[in-house]
Amino acid sequence: MEFQKELDARGLNCPLPILKAKKALAEMASGEILRVTATDPGSVRDFQAFARQTGNELVSHSEDNKEFTFFMKRK
Repeated sequence: MEFQKELDARGLNCPLPILKAKKALAEMASGEILRVTATDPGSVRDFQAFARQTGNELVSHSEDNKEFTFFMKRK
């Protein structure tokens, strides 16, 4: 998937991946995609809740070898 900005949140625990994603999205234009890589298992639930609460779209997420990748679309 094409994205405009990337955030490496590997090794960070809740709530840091969400806080860093929120800051990154605030710097982006509407419709742009942020790719986030995280290792916190709770981040899947956190990003789903973050999308619901903020209106930013969680386009997709996947897990590979205990690494989670999220694609968030800026509202």
